[in-house]
Amino acid sequence: MRIESFPPGDLAPDAPERPRPPRRRRRAVSVLSAGLVVGALLAGVAVITGAAPDVALSARSQQTPQQDPPQAPQQAAAQPSPEQAPADPRPTCASMVQALDPRDRLAQRLMVGVEAADPAGAAKIVRDSHVGGIFLGGNATALLQNKALDAVQQAGNLPVAVAVDDEGGRVQRIDDLDGTLPSARAMAKRTPEQVRALAEERGRQLLARGVTWDLAPDADVSDRPANSVIGDRSFSNDPAVVTRYAGAFEEGLRQAGVYGVLKHFPGHGHSSGDSHQGRVSVPPLDQLRQADLKPYADLLGALDHDRVGVMVGHLDVPGLTDDLPSSLTPATYRLLRDEYRFDGMVMTDDLGAMKAVSNRFTLPQASLTALEAGADVALSSNVEPIAPTLDVLQQALDSGKIPAADNDRAVERILAAKNLCRR
Repeated sequence: MRIESFPPGDLAPDAPERPRPPRRRRRAVSVLSAGLVVGALLAGVAVITGAAPDVALSARSQQTPQQDPPQAPQQAAAQPSPEQAPADPRPTCASMVQALDPRDRLAQRLMVGVEAADPAGAAKIVRDSHVGGIFLGGNATALLQNKALDAVQQAGNLPVAVAVDDEGGRVQRIDDLDGTLPSARAMAKRTPEQVRALAEERGRQLLARGVTWDLAPDADVSDRPANSVIGDRSFSNDPAVVTRYAGAFEEGLRQAGVYGVLKHFPGHGHSSGDSHQGRVSVPPLDQLRQADLKPYADLLGALDHDRVGVMVGHLDVPGLTDDLPSSLTPATYRLLRDEYRFDGMVMTDDLGAMKAVSNRFTLPQASLTALEAGADVALSSNVEPIAPTLDVLQQALDSGKIPAADNDRAVERILAAKNLCRR
């Protein structure tokens, strides 16, 4: 049983098991051309899950080389190279974006809260707004049982990212259904391989219930008391330990077919307080580079950027932010994109229920400010009408405050994160 519920983001010596083959999904995507629909369907359940098992690569790595009989030069030249990868049947992300109208492109950039006790209401939100993702918070589990999320997926014009916070310890989502996960600090007492296996099993449980994104692992570096805002949600106060264990957890999720999101960039572990309650500060940027940012530097340099995301926290960072928290500050996203060379999906922490933002901004204002700053996805756990936010974003797109080219690139990253297409 979960002790405490937070809003989103707060809320290997053995070879990994080969991913299970994807199930084929049968549904029409009304907004796409027939060619794009075929391409998306050929991608199988990876279209829904946001994970891309590299089946061809795994198969090649397990093959025993065989000696072929001598052939004439012209015959040998006609044989396909054994290292040649099969063609990717998915459409390009750029072509998928172009098939969407401008408002639907903006809708892909919103992840909104839905009431987990109301499957019909969640389906209506997706049907009416075409949002790119939904977030399940609270303790109700109706949407996580009896394949209820299938109807939500069918309601959209494109597959929807279904996200939860499932870190373990105080912040987990399916504990009442599938058992508890230990906290990150407790997991760090095991081996990284054990944590990878634990996360893979958890990922399979999440995926079986229709969850495709886990807003985890927590990559914060912290030695604060266990019950503090980060506390035992952090694997360690040693950046190298955090890197190993957060990497192992993310790898397990990915192998299960679930998209993981590292959080809370640029580092919430040594904050002055809880951003749920108001503005908080962390050490200056130069200090963060010495510890809090090291897991991002190490992990993002080694991972496929289409297979992992990053969540930006609501933090005041001397040397980086000024009047606004990090989630609404352009310099934060430039740091992630330019210095850490991350070209994957970047999302905000909860813009609607965390007072570090909501004390000053309405949800439409916060969403616009975040997207203008450089976020790909504006996240809110609030269950409220989507149209006012989309209206504000539409006006910004029409006026050029949100440049059309930047908007399209963000949507490409989102669609790639959902594994709908290839970049």
